Amino acid sequence: MASNEVPDIVVGRLPIYLRALTFMTEEGRQITSSQELSQKLGISSAQIRKDLSHFGEFGKQGTGYEISYLRDQLKGILHVERTWPVALVGYGDLGHALAHYGGFAPKGFEIVAVFDNDPEKIGQQVAGKTVMDIAELTKVVRERSIKVGIMALPSSAAQKVADMLVEAGVKAILNYAPINISLPPEVRVQYIDPAAHLQHMTYYLE
Repeated sequence: MASNEVPDIVVGRLPIYLRALTFMTEEGRQITSSQELSQKLGISSAQIRKDLSHFGEFGKQGTGYEISYLRDQLKGILHVERTWPVALVGYGDLGHALAHYGGFAPKGFEIVAVFDNDPEKIGQQVAGKTVMDIAELTKVVRERSIKVGIMALPSSAAQKVADMLVEAGVKAILNYAPINISLPPEVRVQYIDPAAHLQHMTYYLE
């Protein structure tokens, strides 16, 4: 099935399945079932089977799923069987934390370039890389064929930086700035606004 025929909400659950399968692999497990995944993830077993059926037949009736095989298949579907170079824009408190975060590499991503516009931060060393002037962004991203960007900057700068990333050839942006940005339809964007998620939860509090 073509990627544009798979509902985005289904694609959004695949990394959750992949994470669970990875944990099981690390535990030395070999076989699982949609029922067990359902219990671990809080997603119905019927939904899990339906989601996976968009991409093929991975399990056998009565025996379930071979964990390592399904994990590798999901890695291929999500294109994370390789390592994607990532450009990080913004080296404030959040950018500093992201640059030092060790969880990206095992999932298929490596921050290879960091940019900021603060003269005091430009030239600093971060995890073996030098913080570069944002004026160099388009040139560096093009030269390194970077397709993924992370924006950890004020909302006032988000649209301008997003435009620069798109111009340089980036096709996927993870946006921590608390604002929606306008992008061409072929460029994917995911928003992470911790305050908005907290507000979502406080609705349910007394």
